[in-house]
Amino acid sequence: MRIHFRFGTHVFTAVLEDNPSSRDLLSLLPADLTIDDYSSNEKIAYLPRKLTEAGSGPFGNEAVGDLCYYAPWGNLAFFYAGYRYSRGLIRLGRLEGGTQPLLTRGKFPLRAERLG
Repeated sequence: MRIHFRFGTHVFTAVLEDNPSSRDLLSLLPADLTIDDYSSNEKIAYLPRKLTEAGSGPFGNEAVGDLCYYAPWGNLAFFYAGYRYSRGLIRLGRLEGGTQPLLTRGKFPLRAERLG
């Protein structure tokens, strides 16, 4: 399961894990969202509705390039720098090809589409 993201001149892809939250995200696609800076290590994009939290729980091996869902706020979190698990985060997958596009500062329209 893969998602293609596009904002400005940037294009990147995420490979999703097989979990209920990732499958629920796929059911929302295609979607036009807004991606914006948050903190010093991530960009976020709010979804039109909250995703299921079924089967979620703490995880380890946090890594740059993780795509997560933050359940309390209902947003995607694209991590371009180190982070630690916190309650409410659900890992959805991992970005392919690096995080360089996420270093572009600012707020942009984001198009998300299912691949395959």
